[in-house]
Amino acid sequence: MRGAVPEPHTGWTFLTNHARVLAAIADDPDSRIRDIAAYCRLTERAVQKIISDLEREGYLSHTRRGRSNTYRIEPGVPLRHPAEVEAGVTVANLLSALARHDAQRSQSPTDETPQPQPQSRPQPSLMT
Repeated sequence: MRGAVPEPHTGWTFLTNHARVLAAIADDPDSRIRDIAAYCRLTERAVQKIISDLEREGYLSHTRRGRSNTYRIEPGVPLRHPAEVEAGVTVANLLSALARHDAQRSQSPTDETPQPQPQSRPQPSLMT
């Protein structure tokens, strides 16, 4: 649905919108604000503000290419929470954890746990 405003979310979430936008950019550094907004279920204006915040704080930069942007994430920048700063948790650590989670989630259930194989029975011979 083009131009549709996503349904508002009430309550708390585990990942902030800033982390979600950063993860979307990590998946595709050439993605348009419109695509990021749809992926994150945010408005385009909210994504523009988040990208501005991330650039201002040094987590992200962009290069203009014609009418579009290519984003570059600064992987060594520590996350903002004091406990994360003290522990040395960086943007790269966060994105790595999210990528591992996505990879595990995309595996089919049979990939995660080996299923028992049925015992093979000898097939009756067609030649007698």
